Amino acid sequence: MRLVVKVIVLIFILNSAAFGQCGGKFSQFLDDIKNEALKLGHTELKIEAFLQGVALNPKVLEADRAQAIFLKPFNEFAPRLMSEYRIVHGFNNLKKYSSIFSEIKEVYGVSPGVLASFWALETDFGAVQGNFNTLDALITLAFDCRRPLLFRPQIFAALELFAQNKFNPRTTKGAWAGEIGMVQMLPKDILENGVDADGDGKIDLQSSASDALFSAAKMLKSLGWKPNEPWLQEINLTQELDWFDTGTDKIKSISEWKKLGITGKYSELPDELEFASLILPQGRNGPKFLTYSNFEVFFEWNKSFIYVLTAAQFANQLEGSPPFFPGNPDNGLNKNQMKLLQVKLKKLGYEVGEIDGILGAKTRRSVQKVQRILKLPADAWPTGELLKLL
Repeated sequence: MRLVVKVIVLIFILNSAAFGQCGGKFSQFLDDIKNEALKLGHTELKIEAFLQGVALNPKVLEADRAQAIFLKPFNEFAPRLMSEYRIVHGFNNLKKYSSIFSEIKEVYGVSPGVLASFWALETDFGAVQGNFNTLDALITLAFDCRRPLLFRPQIFAALELFAQNKFNPRTTKGAWAGEIGMVQMLPKDILENGVDADGDGKIDLQSSASDALFSAAKMLKSLGWKPNEPWLQEINLTQELDWFDTGTDKIKSISEWKKLGITGKYSELPDELEFASLILPQGRNGPKFLTYSNFEVFFEWNKSFIYVLTAAQFANQLEGSPPFFPGNPDNGLNKNQMKLLQVKLKKLGYEVGEIDGILGAKTRRSVQKVQRILKLPADAWPTGELLKLL
């Protein structure tokens, strides 16, 4: 899911008193939305028409809380998402829409495999776009107090689209998180990056593959995508490292990585690029990758490390790379063990984010720090041994 709202989140934080609160009485929440819409210049008549019949949807919150697949390690998660169906249809669609992909690459510099990867993982190439009322979903997630600052701005973006006759609040449906169309874009993304690529006079991300793909490419470009540069490369190690140097928050030059015995598994390291990070999704004995600056753009599409890595690797495979080598990683922790680990780390003063049993970025960094203190290989992969020592 894309949550591209960094600037707006900052504005909301700085001016939170002016924007009402989450939770409380739903009627008061809606009044706050209406008042803010009036300040943005919308008429009362337009606002009432937009919000007519809007309701909270408990199934949206159920979906938000029940993302169990993200508990799986990369070696299980990635093959499940990169199914044979998606691989076969990915190659077929790359061929079927080759002229569109070529034009997109020329205009925006985004590689076909990247777009095809998102198209596959988000909606199975448009086949599964979601059946949640989009406005109800956005209202529900903004009213909920877990991530209101992420979703509240999307309500006003949808209102602006409605004012432009580009959004029907009664009939527009999509994912539980308020995303619309083949590549699942939020209203603000559509407002800023929607493209009428087929020239029919409307931006149709639900039925027009060209509109959806061009819009996705424009958004990636706006987020900092660098043309003709890689995003992820599987590598080999020829010697032991200081594992504490691994992770997306650690950067070295390509020449430094070469000196440390890193080589490309299927291709040479790109000398023309300056910096890269070494990531070990399941520790030093699992798969190994170098990530480049374009890899960071994937996180603007989805905040989950394991999803981003899967999407990036799938893009590689759709462009001809072999499947990744899984290695032989140490046994990890189950959900309850991971929650216990997070609780223990938090008590020790480490950041772990939500106690959710998911090995997210904050938990990975904290695991790596405590591994080093305990003189374990600091590869950010938590094991039963680490849990026992804590």
